[in-house]
Amino acid sequence: MATGELGTDRPVGTTGYGAAAEQLAAQYEAVTFAEVHREARHLFPPHPCDVLDVGAGSGRDAAALAALGHRVVAAEPTAELRRIGERLHAGSGVRWVDDALPDLRRLGEEGIRFDVVLLTAVWMHLPPDERPSAMAALAGLLAPAGRLFLSVRHGPVPPDRRMYDAPADETLALARAHGLHPLLHTERPDLHGRTDVHWTVLVLAADGPSAQLAKPPLLSRS
Repeated sequence: MATGELGTDRPVGTTGYGAAAEQLAAQYEAVTFAEVHREARHLFPPHPCDVLDVGAGSGRDAAALAALGHRVVAAEPTAELRRIGERLHAGSGVRWVDDALPDLRRLGEEGIRFDVVLLTAVWMHLPPDERPSAMAALAGLLAPAGRLFLSVRHGPVPPDRRMYDAPADETLALARAHGLHPLLHTERPDLHGRTDVHWTVLVLAADGPSAQLAKPPLLSRS
């Protein structure tokens, strides 16, 4: 695994996140779970289930899902963000762990399988050579009928971050190679008003090919 900021053994994709944790947490919490996942909300299970939020950040999504009755594990490798999330969402019932892609080794060793795995604004932080093993790890953590929710950022890379181009076609091909099939593929503009940033939203299912790929009309990027 490549190392991140200050020569530590943090994943390279976490570069810049520790130093800016308070600012980033405020940014994350400024939008709601419902807003961030509006295109895919209908694909979340209506009944309580086991959920893993990978790269959970401030815990916004993890806490929202826990409030709906789900059993939620939040994996966040940046200690500063993890502490903020534990403070902001104390009493939510979310279990926080220090784990990260590409291998999610700790969670893999626990042997838990999840009905939902959430990967919000994380995939583009992985170098291309780490993505095959990362997709294998994610697929291995899904229950037989589980679903993987991804949102992927496209646009200029902030100077203090590490991000890489992550084309949707490449991600879908990796998913199919690990038995995951698309239920949703769409795009949306940035919720923070950045006109040079847009997002791909994917929902992938481990329960065999969907009858029809749901691909709503593309949203305006402006």
